[in-house]
Amino acid sequence: MSFYTRLPCPKNLDYAQLPHATIYLPLIGWLVGGACGLTFYLAQFLWSPTISVLLAITSGVLMTGAFHEDGFADVCDGFGGGYDKTRILTIMKDSAIGVDGALGLGLLLALKVSVLITFSIEKLPIIFISAHSVSRLFPLFLMRFYDYARLENSKSQIAIYVPTRHDLITATFIALLPMSLLPPICWFSIIPLALITFWLGNYFHKHIGGYTGDCLGATQQICETLFYLTLSGLWIFI
Repeated sequence: MSFYTRLPCPKNLDYAQLPHATIYLPLIGWLVGGACGLTFYLAQFLWSPTISVLLAITSGVLMTGAFHEDGFADVCDGFGGGYDKTRILTIMKDSAIGVDGALGLGLLLALKVSVLITFSIEKLPIIFISAHSVSRLFPLFLMRFYDYARLENSKSQIAIYVPTRHDLITATFIALLPMSLLPPICWFSIIPLALITFWLGNYFHKHIGGYTGDCLGATQQICETLFYLTLSGLWIFI
């Protein structure tokens, strides 16, 4: 919670345990998605669905400090403007946002809002929880099957960990539990998320030899958005 959210936590924490704690990322998704769902539920009594969705997304961004959105923007800038591994990693480490990152974030937000307002108001809170939980599962597979690309120290390196098979089973159970409250056909939405994660892993490996913390954040954002899109497509059969 102290590393992946802005929630108040005790200061005397043993950060040596942080790498192992990454398997509970889907549980962080419960908290963030729950905040988004609660915000939407309360806001829709006063405002339109569009405004309520925007407020819900804002609450999630505030809770995480735009942690994953920052990674997505850095990946857009790095892979959009870099021509080799060194250049890509250098651009991603730069705190300034470029054209690719700004456009990427803008389009991602527009896509999220456009899809979310198509769902029924009653289902949106659990959709938020499911999306934030399951989207935080797939970065763990990148950590399991690919190497960390940066050789030098970085702020994300302290959380680098190679999850074991048991870790992934635990994380998968946590991530998928909220989906039990959705119609059974919604489970098919996991397939596109697995495929895009496999593609992203190979893409990152090809260009920079592995992944970075920004790549993990970008994967979460892409999986979250793709979850909404897939769910929207499946919803016509419900």
